[in-house]
Amino acid sequence: MQPETLNFFDKVYEVAKQIPYGRVTSYGAIAMYLGAVKSARMVGYAMNGSVGKDVPAHRVVNRKGLLTGKHHFDGTNLMQQLLESEGIKVVDNQIQDFEKVFWNPSKEL
Repeated sequence: MQPETLNFFDKVYEVAKQIPYGRVTSYGAIAMYLGAVKSARMVGYAMNGSVGKDVPAHRVVNRKGLLTGKHHFDGTNLMQQLLESEGIKVVDNQIQDFEKVFWNPSKEL
């Protein structure tokens, strides 16, 4: 499928699929990369609907490194467990050393 024909959610999924193992990005960083600076919330909606699409939604957090989407994962701590399995430290629902593990699609893609 050509990028021009993808809808916004599909474009979000294409970016999210490129987040490297052991790294995270934010809803806003994806929105900015897609040229939709004020659409961080729409990126969040896309992540909520990504179940079954082979999208690493656990790697997308808010701009402060908080696991704001965790309630959309099965189980109470699945998002945190997935991140920790990739070597990312999480304390009180917040990623530690956020700047070190942050992946910026505008710089990396």
